[in-house]
Order: sequence, then C-alpha cells, then structure tokens
Amino acid sequence: MAQIELEADGIRVKLDLLYGMIPELLVAREGRTISMLHKAPWYGQDMPEDAAPHLGGLAGDFFCAPFGDASADKAPGHGWPANTTWTHLGTERKGNETVARFRLDRKAMGADLVKELRLIDGHPFLYQRHVFTGGEADRMAVANHAMVSLPNGGRLSFSPKRWWETPVTPLETDPARGRSLLGSPAKSTDPTHFPLAGGGEADLTRYPFASRHEDFVIGVEADGSPLGWTTVAREKEGDLFISLRNPARLSMTKLWFSNGGRDYAPWNGRHTGCLGVEEGLNRKMLGVSMSQTPNPLDVAGVPTGLSLRPNGVAEVRHIIGSVPWNGDAAIASVMAVDGGIEVTDAKGKSQVVPCDLAFLEG
Repeated sequence: MAQIELEADGIRVKLDLLYGMIPELLVAREGRTISMLHKAPWYGQDMPEDAAPHLGGLAGDFFCAPFGDASADKAPGHGWPANTTWTHLGTERKGNETVARFRLDRKAMGADLVKELRLIDGHPFLYQRHVFTGGEADRMAVANHAMVSLPNGGRLSFSPKRWWETPVTPLETDPARGRSLLGSPAKSTDPTHFPLAGGGEADLTRYPFASRHEDFVIGVEADGSPLGWTTVAREKEGDLFISLRNPARLSMTKLWFSNGGRDYAPWNGRHTGCLGVEEGLNRKMLGVSMSQTPNPLDVAGVPTGLSLRPNGVAEVRHIIGSVPWNGDAAIASVMAVDGGIEVTDAKGKSQVVPCDLAFLEG
C-alpha cells in the first residue's frame, strides 16, 4: 500500500492512501516509544468478494462518512472515505508544526472531502480535520474510527455521559456466524452495570468484559460537558490512549468491542483484543432513546448527525494520542490547563500533557 509518513519532534504517523487508514501512530516520550493502535491479523491480504474493501487494510484509525450503513451514498460500509483512494495534496513544515492534506478521489454524499493531519513538536497527539464542501445529507452519521490494541486488556474511562445505549439490533444476530452479548436495545446511566442479553450485567469500563463476542454501544455526552474525552489504560504495557473532541459538535462516544465474536471470513474468530473508540455522531444506531416521543436529544438540542448542503462547508475535528502511564485506577478527569490538558486518576495521580485544545473549536 502506498503510504505517506509525517513527523514532528516526538511523534510519527503513517497514512495509507488506499482507504485513508492511519495504521501507525508512534509517540516517543520519556525514553520509550508507544504504539497503541490495532492492526487486523489479515492486514494487506485479499478479501472475500462480499467484504467491504476497507477490511483489507483494517488498521489504526480511519474516517467514516456515512458511518455504518452507507447505502444512501451507494457505498460499502462506513462510506467512500474508508473504501476508496486518497490523493496527497502536499505536506508543509511551518515553525514547530507539520501539516499534510489529502483529497478523497471521489465525492462523499456529493461533497468534496479533504483530510488534514497536523503534528506539533513535543505534542503526543495527532490532530485530524475532515472538511466537506458541498454535498447533501441530513443528520449523516460520521465518526473517526480509532482502534486500540488490547492484547492484555485495559481500563476505559470517559467524560460524563447522559446515558449509554445499544442499537435496536445487535451486531451479530445469527449464532452460526457470531455472537453479541449486550442487550439490544438496552440503556444504562452506569457503564459499569450494562444489561446483558442473557441476564446479568457487563462492566463496559473493562476490556475484555467477556470472550468471543462483537458488541457496540453508544455513550451520549452529559449536558454542559466542557470537553469530551475517552481514555484507555493498558496497565501491563504502562501507557494511556487519549481521545479528545468538542462535545458541542461531536456528542457521542461509540465503543466497538471486537474480541473473536465473528466466525466468518475474514474474521474467522481471530480478530481479538480490539477496542474501537469511535467518536462522532450516529442517530441511526441509537436504540431506546430514538423510540421516545418527543425525542429527548432533539428536545435538548444535542446533535445526532452532520448535515451537508450544496453551497455549504462542514467539518469534523478530533484529537488522538498516547502517553506513558503507570497506575491501576480509573481516570477521573481530563481538564484544560495552560498549554494543554491535565489527566488525573481516581487516586490523585496526574500528568500535564501539551495539547492544542483550541483546535477543537475550529
């Protein structure tokens, strides 16, 4: 696969021009190199004819528009941004920043789409911006689809949520092909006590919460949240994945628990230890809340999709990165401080990390 590599002091990123995948994000910090993104065991191999093209390059992080069902754009699952080629428009180095831009080689929902990747010296983060010009869509589902590698498990923590809920239909419905374990549709305000389809509860803050399953759940940001964040701590490896978003624009954290729950090709029960941290908007995959009248999110003015207009411009911004982290407690807060963020766990351990949060404001 043709790749473009970007670098700044302490961070290196690769992007596959085929499907726009980011298979590698390497952070050099405190004398070590951290690599937390997942890569499918079949990466780069030929796929079955009925598989979405992006599955052949499934790795790291990629952009989805529309997320999930993309039949409205006559596209494979997750849309053309994840299933066709990108053209490198150029990379420039200005001051302490490296910025690269890419153009999708076909339209997405009728829009021209440009991807911008930005690195800053000393910042352990990748700043991503996707800009749509034109097009036509109402409340389109979108997401950055980061996948964290958790071969030894991990602890998840989140900014406050209104609730967590699963779609009306689970990811896998045929036991001859695969298994989903969470109740669908189901809803809980406590991610440590989420209903299982067969009775009992799952702790969504722990990976894995079960074996041989594929599950999907959405957390809707709490009212008035100043910063949307998700962290994944790998205790054995001693590192921490950090995902940041503006909750006024991207109101949802979508979690994909992929741990050997699909038995058909190319999965074949071998796709394990993968957690999707998919920050974005997705009205269609909300379950219980979408059946309520009046709709509670519409009443509260919470965005549930991205709208495109023929003469308009719309964009999606997202930040991901990683830092060394040793500790066994949940992350209690991620807060803005001068020059970055302060990450603090439930035992009071904290770390200040350089970050340009103004990027999320646009």
